[in-house]
Amino acid sequence: MSRTRSLVPYFVVGLYLGVIFIKSEVASWFRIQEMFRFQAVHMYGVIGSAVIVGIIAVALLKRAGTRDVFGGEISFPDPGDAKPSTNHAIGGVCFGLGWGLLGACPGPIYALIGSGLPVMLFGLVGALGGAWVYGFLRPNLPH
Repeated sequence: MSRTRSLVPYFVVGLYLGVIFIKSEVASWFRIQEMFRFQAVHMYGVIGSAVIVGIIAVALLKRAGTRDVFGGEISFPDPGDAKPSTNHAIGGVCFGLGWGLLGACPGPIYALIGSGLPVMLFGLVGALGGAWVYGFLRPNLPH
């Protein structure tokens, strides 16, 4: 019972984010298509806002010396170590193609299923299958 109880906050946050995704139209297939066709700035504003919030959050976490739930130090990679490569481009293209074809990235898939679009179950199965294939092939891939 305690394990189930420990998952309740994550469920509540996920439910809240799902409502936000639907109400803000971030999960809208039409909004995503507008973005990929450069017809509207709605999604670019949402993504840009998320990047800015993420930058501020990471800076605050670093400054506060925040620790993980087990008390361990949270380490952040040195930005100088992250050099873009062909692998990043290939991964980005695969992610972008999946996002564009499905009309949803992994986060909103759950919100779309919950809002009454059971066809998104196929997208969820595809995303989980892709993650499994990557996990299976990871030892043989260049990193």
